[in-house]
Amino acid sequence: MFKIKKNDTVLVISGKDKGKQGKVLKVFPKEKQAIVEKINLVKKAMRPRSQEQRGGIVSVEAPIYLSKLMLICKSCNRPTRVGFKILEDGTKTRICKKCNNHT
Repeated sequence: MFKIKKNDTVLVISGKDKGKQGKVLKVFPKEKQAIVEKINLVKKAMRPRSQEQRGGIVSVEAPIYLSKLMLICKSCNRPTRVGFKILEDGTKTRICKKCNNHT
C-alpha cells in the first residue's frame, strides 16, 4: 500500500514547483512516480492528428518522484506524514500523523 494514491491532494516539497499544490492524476508504483495536475509541466511538440486538431508546442504534465510529494490531510488541511493502521475488521488504512484521522 502506497502513501499517495490517485485523487489525493499533495504539496510539492522540493524542485522547481516547490510549494505548489495539485491533485494526483495517476501513480506509477514501479517507477515510484506520479503525475500531478499542473505540476512539472514540460513542453512537447505535437503533430496534428486530424483536420480539426492543430499541432504545435503543448504543455503536458511529466511524472514527479513520490519522495518530492507530501500528502495534504483532508480533515486538518495541512501537509502531513502518513502512517498506517489496521482496523478491527482487518482492513489497512492511512492515518494523518498530525490529527490521527483517516485520510
